[in-house]
Amino acid sequence: MGRRIGQTLRARWLAWRSATDATGAGGDGRDRGDVPGWVMITVMTAALVVAIATLATPALQNLFTSAINSVSGVGGGGGG
Repeated sequence: MGRRIGQTLRARWLAWRSATDATGAGGDGRDRGDVPGWVMITVMTAALVVAIATLATPALQNLFTSAINSVSGVGGGGGG
């Protein structure tokens, strides 16, 4: 039984290897990935972060300034 499983695995390995050789993913020992796609995703994400930060900075500064100005003092100024 173990020999039969080994033969099946070997047949599947050889079929997979021949399929990847035919598509150009293997054969010369180099494993090539989708680098341009990942570079594009990274650059687009960085651009979105910069755009959102640029648009949100003035509103966040105003929000922070008004929150600090509304604080009456250390301890809350309970007067008691």
